[in-house]
Amino acid sequence: MRHFGFLDADRTDALFHLLPEEIGQDGDRRLVATALGATLYAPGTRPALAADVRRQVAAGVTSMVLCLEDAIADHEVSAAEANVITALRDLGENPPATGGGPPLLFVRVRNTEQIPRLAAHLDCESAATFAGFVLPKFGPESGEAALVAVRRASERVGRMLWAMPVLESPQVIFREARTEALLGVRELVDKHADIVLAVRLGATDLCGLFGLRRDRDLTIYDIAVVRDCIADIVNVCARGGDHVVSGPVWEYFAQPERLFVSSLRVTPFEEADLVDDSADGARMRLRLVSADLDRLIREVVLDKANGLLGKTVIHPSHVPAVHALHVATHEEYMDAMAILADDAGGVRRSQYANKMNELRPHRTWAEGVLRRARAFGVLREGHTFVDVLAATGAS
Repeated sequence: MRHFGFLDADRTDALFHLLPEEIGQDGDRRLVATALGATLYAPGTRPALAADVRRQVAAGVTSMVLCLEDAIADHEVSAAEANVITALRDLGENPPATGGGPPLLFVRVRNTEQIPRLAAHLDCESAATFAGFVLPKFGPESGEAALVAVRRASERVGRMLWAMPVLESPQVIFREARTEALLGVRELVDKHADIVLAVRLGATDLCGLFGLRRDRDLTIYDIAVVRDCIADIVNVCARGGDHVVSGPVWEYFAQPERLFVSSLRVTPFEEADLVDDSADGARMRLRLVSADLDRLIREVVLDKANGLLGKTVIHPSHVPAVHALHVATHEEYMDAMAILADDAGGVRRSQYANKMNELRPHRTWAEGVLRRARAFGVLREGHTFVDVLAATGAS
């Protein structure tokens, strides 16, 4: 897959200092995890599932989850399984033909028993676009069996399949059990690190345990009990930069009536040197606010600040904003390159003359920036995510 592969050469040349790389699903684990970007969920019951995937890929989606768990009713499981198998075979035989290449497709199962049942109907050729399984309610007690089942499914299919555990169980968020549960999760993902692509957060389930639901005017970081849990998950599971933890789902569509004024500043949109001459920055901002995407943008910024990469999304309109915010800026890239150019320690003045770069404390950050640069590209100097949104048609 390759991000922004649907853009023409003139736009990419005007926008990028370095273009996104093409990344295979069997590439470096942390690079592939970084490249997931906005992972779009789709119910496994959709009647034209393969056609839906092709349509979303043509619009810039690079990773999707076909859901057999919470997105479908209990009585629909058998029909949904058959539907997903048919779609995977169809997509394997006729992969989406776009500049971005075939997407990474995952199946979210309800239980471990579903994994061998699905794998029995697939092989290396028919599952060419199938990347692996999403494992809900993951914990120390059930996690080992689920990961072993993914390994066996890989053997059945004839190539490696990824596993993405979802942390959303009571043990993960209840204070008295959290530390032991997270240490157990970390032990498992370390043990199976060769197949664990990323750790995902089930924010909806975690909120539900307390009867909470974040309002569209809030981010997940405004919900204190979940915010504290996310901090501990990052502390244990993302420590050292060995594992990628993805951002929680954004679950809202547009609604015209709002309680609070948008925090999305006007200036970046008014002053943007837009690559697309037909785009209007002020009008773009208005549309983002009207569609509630300004709240999503704020949450993605907070995700990145707190050590999370990528995001679960449930609507195609969310994808451009998430991807735009993951493109490395020219300033980030130059700082990262300067930090990694020398391992002797010490401090270097940023080329942008607005900060200091400490070579040792900032090293892990810089390595992460370079992975984002490879996956999403590097903007030309002076460009921002607003230019990416304009170029991708989000305006």
